[in-house]
Amino acid sequence: MRDLTTGSIPGHLIRLAMPMALGMIFQTMYYLVDLWFVTRLGDAAVAGVSAAGNVQFIVMALTQVLGVGTMPLIANAVGRKDRDDANLVFNQSVVWAFVCAFITLVGGFGLAGAYMQAVGADDATRAAGLDYLYWYLPGLGLQFALVSMGAALRGTGIVKPTMLVQMVTVVMNIVLAPVLIAGWGTDRPLGVAGAGLASSIAIAVAVLLMLVYFVRLEHYVGFRRELLTARWDVLARMLRIGVPPGAEFALMFLFTAVIYFVIRDFGAAAQAGYGIGSRVMQSIFLPAMAVAFSAAPLAGQNMGAGKMERVRDTFRWAAIIGSGLMAVLTLMCQWRPEWFVQGFTEEAAVLAVATEFLRTISWNFVASGLIFTCSGLFQALGNTVPSLISSASRLVTFAGPALILAQRPGFRLRHVWVLSVVTMTLQAAFTLWLLNGEMKRRSTVADA
Repeated sequence: MRDLTTGSIPGHLIRLAMPMALGMIFQTMYYLVDLWFVTRLGDAAVAGVSAAGNVQFIVMALTQVLGVGTMPLIANAVGRKDRDDANLVFNQSVVWAFVCAFITLVGGFGLAGAYMQAVGADDATRAAGLDYLYWYLPGLGLQFALVSMGAALRGTGIVKPTMLVQMVTVVMNIVLAPVLIAGWGTDRPLGVAGAGLASSIAIAVAVLLMLVYFVRLEHYVGFRRELLTARWDVLARMLRIGVPPGAEFALMFLFTAVIYFVIRDFGAAAQAGYGIGSRVMQSIFLPAMAVAFSAAPLAGQNMGAGKMERVRDTFRWAAIIGSGLMAVLTLMCQWRPEWFVQGFTEEAAVLAVATEFLRTISWNFVASGLIFTCSGLFQALGNTVPSLISSASRLVTFAGPALILAQRPGFRLRHVWVLSVVTMTLQAAFTLWLLNGEMKRRSTVADA
């Protein structure tokens, strides 16, 4: 356990963010490595895997309920020096990780066909998406165990073990991807199914490594048999914080599904270009996400210790650092967006879509970084409802206009990207206003 209630706030942020960013980069490499090999299978394969990968947002919605419901409660307990409550929350998180994994597998296999039928540009795209998704679902189910253990460590101020595990498993995925997708060394290529299987195997190894760490090396929180039965009062505490961020990711699924729907008439090449561009964009977001994720346990421990001024300083420094990083990345995408995407495809039509997407969408990078930071602070403050309201506002401002634009003569892909930038900027302003109100409310309660 590491005490974050004293010492330099920017120092804590950087110390937490650097290994976390490295771990997130390795985690994202799962998708980029798979994508690189999948692009060799054609536009339909890329479009299918990208559209199927959107299902990840639904799984991430559930993992957010679990992870966000776990981390702040443990961080607050650490700030109060209440080790018993930290262990109770962790073990309850493990119980619900099993439940969520079961829901993911049953729901995924049951609904995958209907989803791909709705968003796939053609039959080949739908078939590729289903092949990938069926083999990736076991890995998605195992994600919950990783999230539970990783959130517990983050709440105690420890991030390096999770990063090291991610590094090991990504290397494994890099090795497995060409073997399973392209058939290197076996002459039995599995295509897009191999991409899903490679990720599932790598995630299974990650879970095993984290279990070994918890059993042998973790001492502040750990598995307690007597605590591994459902406690509804603890679940209520976790849901109160975790459900709104989970619902945010469900909204992200709907948001992305709307995009795939409105651009499907442009064909598989357009969906493939958007798929490549959006995956690269997610990777670019990692610096700001790492800072925001680091701000959450830092502010959470200080919230538990009643140090509101340090909570406010955490937001200021996280916003400054995250916005600075995202501003630099915006300039790079305006200058040479093709650098980020040209390695994934040699098809001019796909590359043109991905490049235009990245050049346009980069104007919302700073706004996205501020939204991530605000989300981390809402978690630390124990009230994530404003963050959900913020995300819902963007779905309202984007989905309706996008569907209307798609029906008008002269509709172009760029219209969707510009609309996304405008609505993200509005969301950032709205989120900052909500956070300012929540901080004032908490300060008034603390002073009273």
